[in-house]
Formats: sequence, structure tokens, C-alpha cells
Amino acid sequence: MTISQAVLFLVKLLAGTGVFLVGVHLLTANIEQLATGRLKALFGRTADKRLVNVGIGAAATALIQSSGVTTVLIVGFVNVGVINLFQAAAMIMGANIGTTVTAQIAALSAFPITTYVQILVFVGIMMSMVCKKDGPKRTGMILAGLGLIFIGLALMSDAMKDNRDAIQSLFEVVQNPLLLLLAGVLLTALVQSSSATTSVIIAMSVAGLTIGTGGNEVLYIILGTNIGSCVTALMSSATAGANARRASLIHLMFNTLGSAIFFVILLCWPGFMASTFQQWFPATATQIAMFHTFFNVICTVIFLPFCRLFVRASELLIREKKQQVAETYLDERMLSSASLAISQLEKELIRLSDIAMDAFRTGYRAFDEKDKSLIEPTHQLIDRAGAISQSMVNYLIRLSAHSKLVADERPISNLHNNLGDIMRIAEIADNLTKYAQRSIDKNLNFSDGVKEELHGMVGQLEELYSLTKQAVLNGDASLLPQIDRVEDGVDHLRKRLIDSHIQRLNQGACKPESSGVFINLVSNLERLGDHLTYIVHTVE
Repeated sequence: MTISQAVLFLVKLLAGTGVFLVGVHLLTANIEQLATGRLKALFGRTADKRLVNVGIGAAATALIQSSGVTTVLIVGFVNVGVINLFQAAAMIMGANIGTTVTAQIAALSAFPITTYVQILVFVGIMMSMVCKKDGPKRTGMILAGLGLIFIGLALMSDAMKDNRDAIQSLFEVVQNPLLLLLAGVLLTALVQSSSATTSVIIAMSVAGLTIGTGGNEVLYIILGTNIGSCVTALMSSATAGANARRASLIHLMFNTLGSAIFFVILLCWPGFMASTFQQWFPATATQIAMFHTFFNVICTVIFLPFCRLFVRASELLIREKKQQVAETYLDERMLSSASLAISQLEKELIRLSDIAMDAFRTGYRAFDEKDKSLIEPTHQLIDRAGAISQSMVNYLIRLSAHSKLVADERPISNLHNNLGDIMRIAEIADNLTKYAQRSIDKNLNFSDGVKEELHGMVGQLEELYSLTKQAVLNGDASLLPQIDRVEDGVDHLRKRLIDSHIQRLNQGACKPESSGVFINLVSNLERLGDHLTYIVHTVE
């Protein structure tokens, strides 16, 4: 092979790999966006049952066609405390099974019919250009991605066919199992995709090329790709909490130990490939894809009963000086999945609303008890709410940049609006501290009857907040009529309290200087009810 031939081969191979990766990206991104509700529901069904979590990991990876993305999401969930390490371990095992779907798709390139599948690129692009609705547009991009996968595989295979003799002589020399394993690890670590490495190997088989003697050698590379696939999660968890790093370590331990067991089996059984997959499946591409699936399923069956041992080992290897509590539900890893990022934002929104309501309660107590010492704690809670609100705004901006799906615009817009309403509650808490300070400075007093009525109004607001929280967390629109009735009650109570206050003023039973504080206080309480209602009506 001359230098010009080598350069041309490399260009064609890289071009084919690029087209393949673009196809996988289109497939992954658009399937994830179309399956946004299903993906969110999948991760919402986490349990302490191993098989359930294996199924969640496998199904999520099959949906989004990337074990790297799934594992990074799992690490993110562990980091924010949504799932525990035991659940994560089983999900990671499931993700390893789900990722073999890409290799099975690539193996179809061995059959002549896949040449005609390439027309899907044209069909898909035309669908995305002609269709107005987002669903059909996404479906078109999925079809285009699938077509590009087969075009990329065909380009890689053709490049290898053109230089088959030179490449074959090179790969025949490489027979050392350890070198082949390391080659699989390094190639996958470089491209951060075991699917891409496996698909290149499959393209080689379609071109008629063999590694080594055509026996077990190719399987050693497949084992290496499984270890190399851990790099993405390890990099993702490098700056995360101890539990996130442990989840990545469990992924590495599971894949490395499984590869080591199969490595020994293949060394002890040199004719493994010839006696099994070569007998069962006629096409070499199918044999490689089936071994990939077989390996991950068998490893899961072997290691699943020992999930707690993996967790314990990770805790011994990665220790933490003190108990770490997740300070936020927001995690950069979630940005790769709009639906899951929005779900985490909704949880963070509830956390923010709890802090804003705590500020309100503390501010109200400062007014009610004329306790100056409660003013500073109220301001501290308000400042904390402001910091969380700003981090949520920044996260929403990054999410908007990541997400191109029109369907995501409404929940993102709702979150922006809800943030504003919650910060209005924090402002109301700040107003209450001013009323408390004025009452203390001017020695304003309110009768027990008036205070009892105010307590009743605050009690209704607490009921309204409890219903709002329940409706938002569960997406339960059936609570809206009940919430509206409670809010109407708050409005009527405001009117009654102000009317009663004016009567007391006319009768001389109330000091005129207390009027400004009282009327503003009651109006602020009514406004709080309005803001809660605005928030809850976003679940419609």
C-alpha cells in the first residue's frame, strides 16, 4: 500500500466513521426527545428490586441508543440523591445489555437488503422538511439517522474492501490476546463509544477481513470495548460527590471483572468462537453482535445477586469524611435529556418554594410575636432562595440551548414563570419583616380577635400551599377546583378583614397608625395566595 493509498483509505474510513456517528447522534437525540415521557416514567419507577432496575437501565439505553448517556444520567441521579447505589448498580448492568442493540443494528449491514435501507436518509429528511408537527419531524430525523448508520457502515466496509489484502496482512499479525484487549479499551476510550468501536469491527467483518486467525481474537477486542466504555462515566463523576464516583467505580468493576472472566475462558478454550457462534450464525457480523449481547447478559446474570457486594466494595475504596447531603437536584449530566432535566428542575422548584414559604412563616412569626430576633433569619432564608433561583435560571438557559424540541418550550416557560411567582413569595416575606419592625418601633398592637382572623387566613394559605405542592409534584390537575375554592376563600377573607378594620377605625377601636401595616399585611397575604394559584395552574 502506497502512502497516497494509505491516506485515501484513512480518509474514507474516518468519513465512514463520522457518518456513522452522526447517524447514531440523530437516532439517539430524536428518539430520546420523542420518548421524553417514557424515559421520565422509566426513571420514575426505581425500586429496590434488582430485575426492575436492570429492566429500567436496559430499556432506557435501548430507547436512547447510548449506554454512555444512560450511565452518565444514572451517575447524576446518584449524585443528587434520587436513587441509591444499590439501584444504580442494577441499572448500570441493564444499560450494558441495552447498548448491544446498536451492534445488532450494525450487524444487519451484512445482509443485502440494508443497501435499500439507505434510502431512509432521503425519506427522513423530506419528512422533516415537509411536516409541520414536531412528532413527524422527529420521526423523519430518526429514519434519516438510521439510514446514515448504514451508509457510514457501507463507507467503512468499502474502504476496507479496497485495501483488503494490505489490511488483512496487518491484522493477521496481531494475535496477542492482551494487546487486542488493550486495543479495544484504548479505541473505545478515544471515541467514548463502545458502539462505534464494535460497529467498525463489524464493518471489517462485512468487508471480509478477519483479526488474527479468525478465531477468538475479535472477541478480545469486544471485551476491551466494554472496559473502555466506562471512561465517559468516570470523567463525568470526577468532580461529583462520593456516591457519584462510587457509581462510576461500580460500572468499571462490573465491566472489568466480567471481561476478565471471559478473557480467561477464551484463553482456556481457543476454539470457543468456532464451536459456538460460528456454528449458530452464518454471518460473521451477526456472530460478533450476538457475542456482545451474550457477554453482557451472562455477566448480568452472574453479578446481579452480588449488587450489594459491589456497593460495599465501592464504599470501601471511595470513602467520605462526612455525610454529604445533596444541596441541589440540578446536575449538568441531566442536560443531555430534556425530560429528565425538567423533572429535576420541578423538584428543585419545590425545594425553592419550601424555603420561600419558610421565609414567609418566619417573617409572619416576627410580626405576630413582635420578635426582632426573627427578622435576620427571615432575610437569610430570602437570600438563600435568591441564590437557588439564580442557579435555576442559569440551568434553564443551558437547558434551552441543549433542547431544540418545541414541546419542551412550554414546560421551560412555565418553570421561568413559576420561579418569578416563588420569588414574589420571598418578597412578601421581606415585607412582613418591615411590618414587624414598624410594629415594634411604633408599639402597634392588634387585638386577639384580629390576630385570630389573621391566623385563620395564614392557615388557609398553608392549606393552599400543601395542595399546590401535591398538584405540582404529581401533575394532578384534578386538585385545581379544590385549590381555586381555597384561593377564593382567601380573597373573601381579605375583603372581610379590611372591612372589619375600617369599621373598627370608624368606631375608634383601632389606632389610625396601625391601618397602613394591617391593610398592607392582609393584601400581601392575599397576593401570596394568588402566586400559589398561578403556579399550580401550570399543571393544566
